[in-house]
Amino acid sequence: MTDTPALVAADVVRGVCRLLLRAGVAPMAEVPIGCGRRADILGLDAQGRLTLVEIKVSLADLRGDHKWPDYLGYCDRFFWAVPAGFPLAPFDTDDFRPERTGLIVADRFDAEMLRPAPWVAVAPARRKAETLQFARRAAARLAGHCDPDFRVEWGNRP
Repeated sequence: MTDTPALVAADVVRGVCRLLLRAGVAPMAEVPIGCGRRADILGLDAQGRLTLVEIKVSLADLRGDHKWPDYLGYCDRFFWAVPAGFPLAPFDTDDFRPERTGLIVADRFDAEMLRPAPWVAVAPARRKAETLQFARRAAARLAGHCDPDFRVEWGNRP
């Protein structure tokens, strides 16, 4: 009998992106946002709403992450995403604001939303700035597939 290899963050990203796409949310991984942090996944839906997903694959990383509340002002809804088998009890504690955050369990093929995240509207000026950066970054990444030798940097938000 062989052990199943542990899922890594890239596996969870793949599964979560599939879930988001089915829900009409265009996802992008590794996205810098206006507070100087980087979203594991940021998605944009047809109404212009921003969904941010923070991925955790170890309890140590989860317990040591004190920066995640910084993300809340940069998205309309926030999800935690973890691999199947990850202990879920911490996400029901006040430290992880279950009333403000959703929960997704994913593997490399798909994901399931265990707890929906409430919609909390981002300030209009911030939404405009983040949406514009999202669009520009997506276009630059797409252009990079056509010309992988060319890189563009935009100030402090590569």
